[in-house]
Amino acid sequence: LRCVPEWLQGTLLRNGPGLFKVGDTEYNHWFDGMALIHSFTFKDGDVYYRSKFLRSDTFKKNTQANKIVVSEFGTMIYPDPCKNIFSKAFSYLLAAIPDFTDNNLINIIRYGEDYYASSEVNYMNQIDPVTLDMNYRNHIALNMATAHPHYDDEGNTYNMGTALMRFGMPNYVIFKVPVNASDKEHKKPALRKVKQVCSIPFRSTLFPSYFHSFGMTENYIIFVEQPFKLDILRLATAIFRSVNWASCLKYDKEDITLIHLVDKKTGKAVSTKFYTDALVVFHHINAYEDDGHVVFDMITYKDSNLYEMFYLVNLRKETHEFIESNMGNFSPPICQRFVLPLTVDKDTPKGTNLVSLKDTTAKAVMQRDGSLYCLPDTIFEGLELPGINYKLNGKKYRYFYGSRVEWTPHPNKIGKVDIVTRKYIEWTEEDCYPSEPVFVASSGAMEEDDGVILSSVISLNPKKSPFMLVLNAKTFEEIARASIDASIHMDLHGHFIPTQSTN
Repeated sequence: LRCVPEWLQGTLLRNGPGLFKVGDTEYNHWFDGMALIHSFTFKDGDVYYRSKFLRSDTFKKNTQANKIVVSEFGTMIYPDPCKNIFSKAFSYLLAAIPDFTDNNLINIIRYGEDYYASSEVNYMNQIDPVTLDMNYRNHIALNMATAHPHYDDEGNTYNMGTALMRFGMPNYVIFKVPVNASDKEHKKPALRKVKQVCSIPFRSTLFPSYFHSFGMTENYIIFVEQPFKLDILRLATAIFRSVNWASCLKYDKEDITLIHLVDKKTGKAVSTKFYTDALVVFHHINAYEDDGHVVFDMITYKDSNLYEMFYLVNLRKETHEFIESNMGNFSPPICQRFVLPLTVDKDTPKGTNLVSLKDTTAKAVMQRDGSLYCLPDTIFEGLELPGINYKLNGKKYRYFYGSRVEWTPHPNKIGKVDIVTRKYIEWTEEDCYPSEPVFVASSGAMEEDDGVILSSVISLNPKKSPFMLVLNAKTFEEIARASIDASIHMDLHGHFIPTQSTN
């Protein structure tokens, strides 16, 4: 086929679950599989592929025992009763979040100049982006740090986690790792230079909100405290009650969703209380400031059943069988825009909409107590794993890309949404399952969508090799594909590193 553009120089690192059976034991959930890291290196029109299992402590323990011995999100492993599990469990109760696993399978993220395989556990694994070797494991003092940090124009990294103190009130914490946090030999953890930006108290001490990502503009952090909650006591005692950690997440559809807006420079929350109806969110798309408002877009759900879709028993079903047995059980992902006015007069009459932007139907309605009830503008239904031209992260933008989610856990389309016109285009091919689309801007690009979309594609057809797909980001027409003579798994997220950053 046509050639890969010669200007495309760099490495796409991707991460996801890749091993689901060890010896005679199997994982229950797709998010439990042991992390397999892929790299696709683009050099002078050619594509080079490499993959390696993350040599985490979890991987080493499981392979050495030839069975699964470390608990994961949907698979609880019960320890030998001869060992003193009670003293262990009570130490976990104090820390609240068990740190059994370092199987970081969600994303590849950057702190300083170091790259890490990351998940939502207490450990990250620093990897070499060229060889994919793991250099060291890094413990995070914060629990549940997200695998979706933000990078500002200077290269600083912002992320959030939870601080579950043994004494005092627990908090959600936003932190910053400076761009110069790495040492030249890459032997000291970049996280040693972490700085706290702000902290937000839990609304409910024993039921903190689950979070997978957050929003960031030039001046503000947006944290959505959703009623999809972690039951801390149930989590800490899960091992005694023969339940997995996934069962410790509960959705309260009768509750509200609080929206926290925090000034990045002062670390103080805006005094206005913003809230909306109950929803579940995993991925923010983008956020920006516009004429006295903060605008943020995210993928929302009406229930928390998405995780259920990815139990392996469901993934192994044929599409028609899955639809028949699960139709109506899963709400579709909906891209919604929320708008928060920055100037709020408390004397504004009840029922007044304070959003004055002309390009959205989103509202923020004054309530009797001075709070603002936010009603979103629905942009598109049915797209997940969103990505943008990252140069516009935190800035006004027009396009986003994602995986089409219909009544199956197997996405077989990737698409592009024009937020202004609400038009949608997509790429699909029979028997093909593309990964999350990643946008890479062309050299000297002047327009937001001037570049390519990269997606690794697998097929259930044994006669069709997996391939790296390169699309024109403007039209979604195929530019090239590079066949890969190796077995490739569906993965989750990835990170493109331009060539000059890998030297």
